[in-house]
Amino acid sequence: MVLDDRSIRLDKTGHASGDPDVRERLDTVVAAFAAGYNTGLATGRGPLGPVGVPPALDGFAHEGAAMSRTLLDVLTGTRGRRVAGLLEGPGRRHFHLVHVGVGWAYARLRLPPWFGVPGARGLPRWLVWDGWGFHQAYFRPGPVLHEHRTERAARGPAASVRDQGVGRALWFHACADPDVVGRVVAGFPPHRRSDLWAGIGLAAAYTGARPPDVLGSLSRIAGGHRADLAQGAAFAAKARVLSGEVPGDVRAAVETLCSASPVTAAKWTDAAHDEAAHHGDTLAEYQYWRALVRREWRRHDGGVER
Repeated sequence: MVLDDRSIRLDKTGHASGDPDVRERLDTVVAAFAAGYNTGLATGRGPLGPVGVPPALDGFAHEGAAMSRTLLDVLTGTRGRRVAGLLEGPGRRHFHLVHVGVGWAYARLRLPPWFGVPGARGLPRWLVWDGWGFHQAYFRPGPVLHEHRTERAARGPAASVRDQGVGRALWFHACADPDVVGRVVAGFPPHRRSDLWAGIGLAAAYTGARPPDVLGSLSRIAGGHRADLAQGAAFAAKARVLSGEVPGDVRAAVETLCSASPVTAAKWTDAAHDEAAHHGDTLAEYQYWRALVRREWRRHDGGVER
């Protein structure tokens, strides 16, 4: 079950070659994921501990560890105890990425994410569907990104969250090239595009792999979906601020896509979360959370759509 990061690099999984420097940057993310996966597998329980990646990549390592720990939990019937250990101590700062990593595992097992996840609660629990969608699009880019196929387990009301994950994977598939991203999204049915753009915004901001001028082009290509792009970027800002590591390139990405600092964008998500969670933690409230973030972006002085 050990994961060789060389086997899941972009050039090994059917993705665009793109700019060599950008591809190398994205492959460091893949390597951090694999390192976390293997460390989570080896340690088994409790906090993740040292992984050997830079602090800015620690979130990706926790995402990988959540995948391997979930696989162990499901296959051994330990009912989520290994994953829960990741959220002890410092790992709590990466709980968004941990939820996403859980989704990777269920996609690998071809199971709906809620199977065997007792006690899951709170709006972020829906991010497991994001991880499910990312996994499928990353490892099956032809069927998912170009033929627009969906597996039966990912159909239904949660498909919109799945498509956010598909959009994140598209950022990697396109090697962070806005023109390629735009062409692929344009091939999808219109009703799926807003969720895809939200995922693209999340990945573009969290990875910080592209400078402001390129991200400005991404915003122009998003056109009428700029609010969705900003919503995803705001989610990324919250995850980064919570982690305690907001690298300069991530800060610049958030400022470009949200027209606000990461701290301000994170506050949008907090206020929106509190309002939505007051009504419950169903999928409807999760979607309301996202809608409220879009509203906050529109209200922001720099976020007026033109």
